[in-house]
Amino acid sequence: MAKIYFFMKSYFGFSKRESKGFVLVIPALIILYLIPSVYDLVLRKKNEAQYLAYSHKIDSLITAGWKPAQSNFQSPPLSSQSDTVKKPYTYQKPKSPQLNKMSFSEADSVVLQIVPGIGQTMAGRVVKFRDNIGGLYSKDQLLEVYGMTPEVMEKVFEYFEFEPGIKNKIQINQADVNTLAKHPYINYGSAKVIVAFREQHGPYQSSDDLLKIKIFNEEWVNRLKPYLEF
Repeated sequence: MAKIYFFMKSYFGFSKRESKGFVLVIPALIILYLIPSVYDLVLRKKNEAQYLAYSHKIDSLITAGWKPAQSNFQSPPLSSQSDTVKKPYTYQKPKSPQLNKMSFSEADSVVLQIVPGIGQTMAGRVVKFRDNIGGLYSKDQLLEVYGMTPEVMEKVFEYFEFEPGIKNKIQINQADVNTLAKHPYINYGSAKVIVAFREQHGPYQSSDDLLKIKIFNEEWVNRLKPYLEF
């Protein structure tokens, strides 16, 4: 031991006390270094023993007639009468049932509420506008309903088929002021002018005759034209 202390003092400049401390630390470091290796060795032997015991148990069960259960993700067994290789069974998500898509012209205020963004009040406005106007010739006309937005309008026609068509037309040469004023595109003042001009100049022959009334412009007449019958 004295030679070890002398060697450390000569080569490392350790004092006697430092040399003793260093000598005590070396074994501790060696033990710490070996602990993981020893633990791994012990664990490996334990796992091997468990595996051997498990294998022995499985062999005993198979010998007794037990068969392993088939996994849900394995392909179904091949038919004993056919050598054709069958495709593995695949699971598929069931399709959600679809609703019937009915015509927008037939939808009432109850059915319209299936559309996201349309409540009882809005549904009532839509039906009233559609019925009063006599039918739609363009989807965009729905935007004339108070409170309707382009986003909700698009959703309406995701749920309902749009079939352009005018069901009720205005008999412009027979209709009185009150009948004309019921149409959303004709206010009461315009209705009085239409009737007064007709009584003064005779029946209208076409929508172009309305342009003879100076307060009406081409844009207004074209908007109303699909609903007129002469």
